[in-house]
Amino acid sequence: MSNNFRRAVDSEVILTELMLPSHSNFSGKIHGGFILSLMDKAAFASASKFSGQYCVTASVNRVDFLNAIEVGELVTLRARVNYVGRSSMVVGIRVESQNIRTGIVKHCNSSYFSMVAKDLDGKPVQVPGLIIEDESGLRRFLRSIKHINMRNARKIEFSRENFVAKDYHDILKNYNVKITM
Repeated sequence: MSNNFRRAVDSEVILTELMLPSHSNFSGKIHGGFILSLMDKAAFASASKFSGQYCVTASVNRVDFLNAIEVGELVTLRARVNYVGRSSMVVGIRVESQNIRTGIVKHCNSSYFSMVAKDLDGKPVQVPGLIIEDESGLRRFLRSIKHINMRNARKIEFSRENFVAKDYHDILKNYNVKITM
């Protein structure tokens, strides 16, 4: 365990960018892939700021696009480390858009990026511990633990060694699927 601890607020990164026509998709809304790219930059910046190391994206936990973003709106991403392991961190990111003329702010999406700190040789390196200062920080940390445990259990359950197809046939009767094996 590290004797070095940092506060989540010390990892906070805020990025704001004007959405241009070049960022739009065929329907005239801002392309989701462009927003994902901005989110990855924010996660990298937050994790690197916290750890003092360059970081790589290991995984992204679910991105639900809640509200479309329009050309001409300002998009603000707020990123902060919610959880730390030995070399990994979970960075929570909130994306909001603001209509410049009306001032109306919309929550567009939130997501969690798992980042890993690397040394100059590309090997994982230990990150500082996280100081939890309030109930919100505790809730975020525990949520990450639960997600990691569920992900690991799912990986084991559906591994080639453990998966038995017939065990799931009854469950699939309630889904829009036809099994022909």
